Amino acid sequence: MTIVRLIATTALSLCLAGAVAAEDTSIIVQSTTSTANSGLYDYLLPIYSGESGITVKVVAVGTGQAIKNAENCDGDLLLVHAKASEEKFVEAGFGTKRTDLMYNDFVIVGPENDPAGVAGSSDAKAALTKIAETGALFASRGDDSGTHKKEVALWKAAGVDPSSASGDWYRETGSGMGATLNAGIGMGAYVLTDRATWISFQNKQDYKIEVEGDETLFNQYGVIPVNPEKCPSVKIDAAQNFADWLLSSEGQEAIAAYKVDGQQLFFPNAPKE
Repeated sequence: MTIVRLIATTALSLCLAGAVAAEDTSIIVQSTTSTANSGLYDYLLPIYSGESGITVKVVAVGTGQAIKNAENCDGDLLLVHAKASEEKFVEAGFGTKRTDLMYNDFVIVGPENDPAGVAGSSDAKAALTKIAETGALFASRGDDSGTHKKEVALWKAAGVDPSSASGDWYRETGSGMGATLNAGIGMGAYVLTDRATWISFQNKQDYKIEVEGDETLFNQYGVIPVNPEKCPSVKIDAAQNFADWLLSSEGQEAIAAYKVDGQQLFFPNAPKE
């Protein structure tokens, strides 16, 4: 081999090694619009990336879509909020392990004139029953997100099938949390939202929290690395590194420290080691 060819070959090898290294330092997290809309990732990711050198790219969609994306191997880590669906994801072999990460709660927001008379209630079942009985407008995400899954469960507990009123008082947006809030406010409808998105939301107008404090409104988030046995292209080492950081005391403290207008949006509850 000539010296020129040797140099060229060595240079090419170094370029390829650099490309692989760069690829290994970037992961995709399939997550929810609620975490993205809250600004949490804008706060957390610079802290983590600055320490680890790993770039995290977030795909923010509804939980149902995020899970489908991960099942299609379009991500390295899943961070969502529908525990039953998350457990099925792991049981089917798509995730290595599901771990509780943090929580907050859901609330029902509505206009100041409160047409269904639910303001001040801490009983989600009774509030939804009143909304249905009065035919007051209700805007649903209708997108199989974690929030939508919770909403469906709440209607079921109330003994109401809102789909029979689809297009009447029950309006399905098929959109993310922020877009559904905008649509709901535009039409004067009640909306179920996670508290973090509501606190961060800038277009509240005359809307306020009408229903809160019911234990059924608890909102748990979980983190799951995608299983390389199902998805050989997954960057499991980098994904596990990010998961471990989120679950560590440092990551948990960072989650707790994120506030908007002095209000804490997420409450870490990872298992203690």
